[in-house]
Amino acid sequence: PDNFVFGQSGAGNNWAKGHYTEGAELIDSVLDVVRKEAENCDCLQGFQVCHSLGGGTGSGMGTLLISKIREEYPDRMMLTFSVFPSPKVSDTVVEPYNATLSVHQLVENADECMVLDNEALYDICFRTLKLTTPSFGDLNHLISATMSGVTCCLRFPGQLNSDLRKLAVNLIPFPR
Repeated sequence: PDNFVFGQSGAGNNWAKGHYTEGAELIDSVLDVVRKEAENCDCLQGFQVCHSLGGGTGSGMGTLLISKIREEYPDRMMLTFSVFPSPKVSDTVVEPYNATLSVHQLVENADECMVLDNEALYDICFRTLKLTTPSFGDLNHLISATMSGVTCCLRFPGQLNSDLRKLAVNLIPFPR
């Protein structure tokens, strides 16, 4: 309960509002929570951020948070799990713009971006899981299973255990 930070309004599916106005009002209190958690770590490898790139909060404030964390912890890894919008399963016409504005920030400030495609998630639900009307819970379950699989080498001991930096070395053929 000490780690919840929230405002009174959303970003209204507007990247700029999430990045420059609504997000900017909250970012200091969010960074205080991040700082306290980082201080409690024995060996901080980096940060994992989960966000959507379709709405204003996940895309705008999410990329603002990533850039601010990068400023404060330049030597730590930044891993994102970014859900990209899809034209087939879109509820807002500005989702492609929000995603486009976010990608620039991610290229500049994230070391690893795990891209999760909304349309592919729906296709898995329809074709593989044979669900007729997938819910957000179904999509979130697929996302959590993916995140669990990607990060299991960080969480469990074994021959293939690794850290965020080794994960990046093995996944990124041409780093920036």
